[in-house]
This record gives sequence, structure tokens and C-alpha cells, in this order.
Amino acid sequence: MEIIAKVLIAIVALEHIYILWMEMFAWETKGKEVFKAALPAEMFKPTKGLAANQGLYNGFLAAGLIWSFFIKDQQWQDNIALFFLGCVTVAGIYGAVSATKKIFFVQALPAILAIIAVLLK
Repeated sequence: MEIIAKVLIAIVALEHIYILWMEMFAWETKGKEVFKAALPAEMFKPTKGLAANQGLYNGFLAAGLIWSFFIKDQQWQDNIALFFLGCVTVAGIYGAVSATKKIFFVQALPAILAIIAVLLK
């Protein structure tokens, strides 16, 4: 179960690195493709700064999850991973309620599965 937990944590971290890239550096290109149903095309340029700020926060989530891999004490490693996975879960649930239900499945569900795997190892 430990390997499954680490793989799931890595997947969530990589997803948030991707979100960082998209929101900070590709908002008007890839962001426009991903969020075409949620935001009119003319809104991407004026919201570029806001998206970059969101991307930075997603980067912090990824950094925390990656940091958990370098903590030697198993209990602290799990606690740090659980904290950041919990943050991702809350963000995903909020996004599902406030923006689109798809966010739950893309963001919150992988984090919830990783939380379960960490707790069961």
C-alpha cells in the first residue's frame, strides 16, 4: 500500500505542477482550451493575472506534496502529505461547487484516493 500511496501522491503533485504551468504560463492558450465552457474567450486576457495567482497556489500544493517525499520520519511524512492532500481535496470540492462538477473528479477524487492509501498503509 505504501507504493500505491506514493504513486497517488506523485500523480496529485504532477497534476498541480501542470495546473501551475497552465494558469501561470499558458492561460491564454491551453487555459482557453481547458476552461472554454466555464469562461468566455474574451475573458482570458483580462483574467491572466488572476489565473497566474491561482497557478502559484497550485504550485505551493505541489511543493508540499513533493516535500513529503523527502521527510525521513514516516509519521511526519504522512502528516505533511495528508495536510496537503486535504488542502487539494478542499480546493477540489470548492471548485466543484463554485465552478464545475468536473473539478471534483479531476482534482478532489485523486487526492481523496491518496488520503485513503496513506491512511491504510
